[in-house]
Amino acid sequence: MSLDGYVAGPDQSLEDPLGKGGEAIHEWMFATRSWREQHGLEGGEANVDDRHAAAWNENIGATIMGRNMFGPIRGPWQDDEWRGWWGEDPPYHTPVFVLTHHERVPLEMEGGTTFHFVTDGIESALEQAVAAADGMDVLIGGGASTAQQYLRSGLVDELTVHVAPVLLGRGERLFEDLGGGPAGLEPVELVASPAVAHFRYARTG
Repeated sequence: MSLDGYVAGPDQSLEDPLGKGGEAIHEWMFATRSWREQHGLEGGEANVDDRHAAAWNENIGATIMGRNMFGPIRGPWQDDEWRGWWGEDPPYHTPVFVLTHHERVPLEMEGGTTFHFVTDGIESALEQAVAAADGMDVLIGGGASTAQQYLRSGLVDELTVHVAPVLLGRGERLFEDLGGGPAGLEPVELVASPAVAHFRYARTG
């Protein structure tokens, strides 16, 4: 998240998947050893940021994301040509449940990732993801609207926010339209490097 509260920049497009300027809030991650290894690159920092980058894939059995995170296509699926931002071997390697209003058959990719398109709401997506995870954790990958829906509903057990010292000015905010929430999440960890501060919250009751 940027220092002024945005998790993506404005005007998402094929050229700017994270919106204009949005890539800047992820630069800390691109410098870590874990991220570089995952993408077949050498080097990288092995520091507190690396520990948090590596944690994204620990004990994850399924992932939930919104339609906007899967791609820039809006409205009914015109065809099956769009297969996500990540190429034929996406980094999830688990079942991924995509929230959408438009039906589409599951999309099986290389490396163990299958995208399932869920049209009957966040509770259904979570139920399917929990079943698929088989005792492992379910990751809510984003974007902002999807995270807000689960936060409003009290369905998030742990929340980690990585705040980069970047000012975007506009885009997609995380902590909007929460109806007074998120309730029940308490801070349990704060660590930082010069590049980013990592805040972790957990449900305490």
